[in-house]
Amino acid sequence: MYTLWNCCIAEVVVSPPYVFLPVVKSQLRPEFQVAAQNCWVKKGGAFTGEVSAEMLVNLGVPWVILGHSERRALLGESNEFVGDKVAYALSQGLKVIACVGETLEQREAGSTMDVVAAQTKAIAEKINDWSNVVIAYEPVWAIGTGKVATPDQAQEVHASLRDWLRINVSPEVAESTRIIYGGSVTGANCKELAAKHDVDGFLVGGASLKPEFIDIINSATVKTA
Repeated sequence: MYTLWNCCIAEVVVSPPYVFLPVVKSQLRPEFQVAAQNCWVKKGGAFTGEVSAEMLVNLGVPWVILGHSERRALLGESNEFVGDKVAYALSQGLKVIACVGETLEQREAGSTMDVVAAQTKAIAEKINDWSNVVIAYEPVWAIGTGKVATPDQAQEVHASLRDWLRINVSPEVAESTRIIYGGSVTGANCKELAAKHDVDGFLVGGASLKPEFIDIINSATVKTA
């Protein structure tokens, strides 16, 4: 996964499974960071099998991904539960990549923005400081399917999310919050997606394990073209 700074330099964050976080962190160049794929919703306690935000902080892991579509769909994480998780992770000093996105049925029903707005609203109701939050728009129908939102579809949702933040949070948060796209991003489509005004980077899946990941990282340069 990588996100773009406003100066168009790529910030690379790698998100392996929990058990590999220490070894991956130890072998990456210092300018690369790591992210956990999830964390628990509150302070550690008798929650067998869960990994707390405090544990991640102790490991020196700066980022965590929360609200991924697979956790919402397979584990029943509600919008409100994800909002609570985001708020607690931030309170412990973690940076959060918060995922939102619609299913194919929801897109075909014309409710894409209703869905992602509700998911974003549940987060906005729990936090005040957005400086350590990145929103990842991941249309569920495009994850691992080979299908990808067209650049215009991605831009439309990203722009609508930014407008939602402007109206419901603040113009400053809307301007500064990075909104990244996730959903079958490849070396072949990354430049066209990255050229869109409101696409600030990518949440990359399978392509991050292939040489083309370098091309995806380097697509940050299209912002200066």
